[in-house]
Amino acid sequence: MKYKELNEQIIQYVGGKQNVEAVVHCMTRLRFTLKDRSLVKTEEIKELDKVIDVVSNNISYQIVIGTEVAEIYPELVSMLGVENDTKLDKPRQNIVKRILDLLSETITPILPAMMAVGLISAVLSIFTVSGLLSTESSTFLIFDSIRTSLFYFLSVFIAVSAAKRLDAPLYLAILLAATVLSPSINGVEGLSLFGIPLPKIEYANTFIPILIGVWFMGLVGKTTKKYIPKSLEYFFSPLIIMLITVPVTLFLFGPIGSLINDGISILVQFLMDTIGSWIVVALYAAGLPFLIMLGAGNFAIPLSVSFFSSLGYDPVFVHAYIIADIAVCGAMLGYMLKAKDKKQKQFFGTVSFSALMGVTEPAVFGAFVKYRRPFIAVLIGAGIGGLFAGLMNVKAYTFTTLFGVMSFIGESDYSNFYYLVIAIVISFVGSSIAGYLLWIPRSILVDNVEKTENQPKKIEKVVNKAVMVSPIHGNRVSLENVKDNAFSTGALGKGMGINPLESIVKSPIEGEIVTIFPTKHAIGLRSTEGIEVLIHVGIDTVSLNGLGFESLIEPGKYVKMGDPLLKVDFELIKEKGFDPTVIIVITNSQDYLEIIPNLDEEQDIDKGFITVIL
Repeated sequence: MKYKELNEQIIQYVGGKQNVEAVVHCMTRLRFTLKDRSLVKTEEIKELDKVIDVVSNNISYQIVIGTEVAEIYPELVSMLGVENDTKLDKPRQNIVKRILDLLSETITPILPAMMAVGLISAVLSIFTVSGLLSTESSTFLIFDSIRTSLFYFLSVFIAVSAAKRLDAPLYLAILLAATVLSPSINGVEGLSLFGIPLPKIEYANTFIPILIGVWFMGLVGKTTKKYIPKSLEYFFSPLIIMLITVPVTLFLFGPIGSLINDGISILVQFLMDTIGSWIVVALYAAGLPFLIMLGAGNFAIPLSVSFFSSLGYDPVFVHAYIIADIAVCGAMLGYMLKAKDKKQKQFFGTVSFSALMGVTEPAVFGAFVKYRRPFIAVLIGAGIGGLFAGLMNVKAYTFTTLFGVMSFIGESDYSNFYYLVIAIVISFVGSSIAGYLLWIPRSILVDNVEKTENQPKKIEKVVNKAVMVSPIHGNRVSLENVKDNAFSTGALGKGMGINPLESIVKSPIEGEIVTIFPTKHAIGLRSTEGIEVLIHVGIDTVSLNGLGFESLIEPGKYVKMGDPLLKVDFELIKEKGFDPTVIIVITNSQDYLEIIPNLDEEQDIDKGFITVIL
């Protein structure tokens, strides 16, 4: 097993096999549902070879790995004691989350086939445009059938993927999909069953009836196991499952799926006819890095697949995805050109190339989260590029990446292709320039200081400073000694820790309360000079869900130095086994010449705590 050691460490750090409720994977990450997240050693996971980052949210615990995840996952589920590509039982969630999870987990395994179809369509477009291949030739028709077959038989692919996640009989699920796609049912008028007329439904244009049908088949299968004797189950269970599932699918799930599909089409058409799909394209392209950071980058894939099935094209998401990827690439290229440090240049160049290849997680988690200004660069570049593509009504005829843009030609739709290329260029150039310029104000200041480092009087005229006071009485600790790698490595900014000797946390600056985390263990502030401060009380105290914390202020309020912010029961925190260290970091440290912590003035809240060179 090639990844045995890595998977053993992952299993150990997520709390062992017994702590894993479910595990699936998408294109770049492992998604765990865990029984007790307090058992997880997140920082140790982040240090593992091949692990890019960890994202933890209400939906799942996600370990970001990259494209190798498809190879790592089968070995992982095998070591967890289940068959390859099989889900462990999930705990019950609210219905919306369960539906979204099911859609994402069902469609994700089909993406490689969709990618292949997109690239084949692009190659065919190149050959036909160049005149090397006629659209009426047998060669073209054979290879083009790969594209048409995927979407005609999409229900079969959905049936296979859904059956593995819904504990339905795999081959019976395939049989159900093949049955409704048969020429005697698919799109046929005047059908009736048991004398009851059936509506005409194009099952090749929607995957929703099959998805619901396979779910229902799983329920029927579990019921038959309860009531049919083991000795007769092999013979009668499949028969009963099909005799029940097929009629229910035709009578109920087919019309439901058709209505949902038609509803999506009507909504899209309404938006295009009124406010225009350009708004959705622009917003999705500009905001995709945020969605990836939150682990929700693939939420639009089911909608895109639905568009392909019902409309024959995607008017929104595929090209927005391409535009966003190239914007991330451009933003990182701008940073690479601006960076002076050799290691930084190498890093920004690497993640830029990765984004060009369609994998943006290394850039998002390695640079965007840390520096934050690249988010603005993508908002500018991808937003403008997406806006142009939306206004020009660009359509994606198949699911593809940047290297399959020729597929946007479709059936001689050259203007569609040209508009996409222009949108891509706008996005790339715009984000590159924005990424480069966003560093200019501070970089010019640094250059001025470097040029005049032997002229102290001139430096004094250029450089100003802001002094923060300590937010709480206590013994000061250098950030490097804080027992949390996210802080001690400086990834979240420069700052300091304090071992508290009182219960009131006060404001270290004069400014605005930007945010108070729901669990009240962390507060974000912005000073009048623009210094962004994060006060994080304790390590991993988020799992206390607010126990022991009392907020004394509200978001949006203006505070002065020394104003009370939080009342904390540090004794309770210690009793629960958590480190009570109060951590203060300047989250936009990269915007300033220097951040100077003062470790000398212990226990004195009024003395200079951190000096920021503006």
